[in-house]
Amino acid sequence: MKEGLVIKSTGSWYTVEDEKGNTYECKIKGKFRIKGIKNTNPVTVGDRVEFKLQSVSANENEAQIGLITKIHERKNYIIRRSINLSKQAHIIAANIDQAILVVTMQYPVTTTTFIDRYLASAEAYRIPVLIVFNKTDRYNEDETEEMDLLMQIYGNIGYRCLKTSATSGAGIDEFKAALKGKTNVINGHSGVGKSTLINLIQPGLNLKTKEISDSHKTGKHTTTYSELFKLNFGGYIIDTPGIKAFGVLEMEPWEISHYFIEIFKISELCQYNNCSHTHEPGCAVKKAVEEYRIAPSRFRSYLGLLEPDDKHRPAF
Repeated sequence: MKEGLVIKSTGSWYTVEDEKGNTYECKIKGKFRIKGIKNTNPVTVGDRVEFKLQSVSANENEAQIGLITKIHERKNYIIRRSINLSKQAHIIAANIDQAILVVTMQYPVTTTTFIDRYLASAEAYRIPVLIVFNKTDRYNEDETEEMDLLMQIYGNIGYRCLKTSATSGAGIDEFKAALKGKTNVINGHSGVGKSTLINLIQPGLNLKTKEISDSHKTGKHTTTYSELFKLNFGGYIIDTPGIKAFGVLEMEPWEISHYFIEIFKISELCQYNNCSHTHEPGCAVKKAVEEYRIAPSRFRSYLGLLEPDDKHRPAF
């Protein structure tokens, strides 16, 4: 029996890499069911698996394929909801150490709403986030000031933030060090410079980051092929056409506040245990917003994830 890491998935076949760097084409032996989730694919990129080799004959040649017999427990995973009525989910990747969100103040603009939705989804998936503020060489004084303010807001919450510029090379070494030894996913709007950053630290990788970011259109994807790319300085980057879905996790209204770290922490002081932070008396969260202990932009993002026609929504 051998153990390895699933580095590529093409539907029915899986490429598994063992600890020595050898790769094997594998199939699944039997059926696997993941507790609590109806899924279309039981094995995904990032899974740690056990497999045994089996000799097969093909065109009078002897070949070996692997049969995956066990999936080790996952620490997290990303899913993409099915677009059909089966309500099954497609698991995009598993065992992710870090999500990287590349944002820009201009060229194009990344809104705080987009950032906060992404962060909330990452919290739901239990994945740490690194926020990379890119294209710093292009900002005027006001844009630089706004960037520094956002870095302060998110840094105070507990998110690590970096400044980078592909043009000047600023922050690139720090960015590379942040990815080292981790399994990373990278996201951000088209045009923020994801592929440029990756190609700077790993020339020749040629990740299809633009296609990843642009491709999430309802009804377009019927299959997801995922792959782990090894970084020569240690670690991996996950490439998958479905990674855009990571930023749009559906949440129930009652659980949204759980994924805003600072709101959830202060909510313990609210008068009511089930406070929605919209209309209830004795709300510690609303008081914290008024006193700027919670950033108003974060609170607006939280409200925006609640029912859009909530008549009790306060004006902030």
